[in-house]
Amino acid sequence: MTQDSPRSVTVERISTGHFVATNARGATITFGTSSGAHGDSAFTPVELLLAAIGGCSAADVDVATSRHAEPATFSVAVTGDKVSDELGNRMTGLRVAFSVTFPDGEGDGADRARTILPRAVRTSHDRLCTVSRTVEIGTPVTVTIEDS
Repeated sequence: MTQDSPRSVTVERISTGHFVATNARGATITFGTSSGAHGDSAFTPVELLLAAIGGCSAADVDVATSRHAEPATFSVAVTGDKVSDELGNRMTGLRVAFSVTFPDGEGDGADRARTILPRAVRTSHDRLCTVSRTVEIGTPVTVTIEDS
């Protein structure tokens, strides 16, 4: 096992149901608790989870394939079902679907990228993507209240 440096974000409340997450490098993303109610288009925490799963795998696959050829199209659809049952609220049936094409006539590079695409997707899922690996394996989450 390799020990990597800790990762962290800070989440602060902006207003009722609206939050901003800030990473250690100062980048921010706003999100909210509503699902489009009252015209709110902010991502929900569940949508951020789906984006993190898709983004993590997309980055892995992009690194592996784009060194051979620039993709003509590259998108990742991540879906799942939100359920509430005796285990509480959670997501089930998570699916990650890649849609990647490389231009015809680009020579060996595009052919090589097409050839390694399935392996790159599989390797991301089976070993590389920290987000989906953490979800699949399951990691306990400790919640505390800090003294203010």
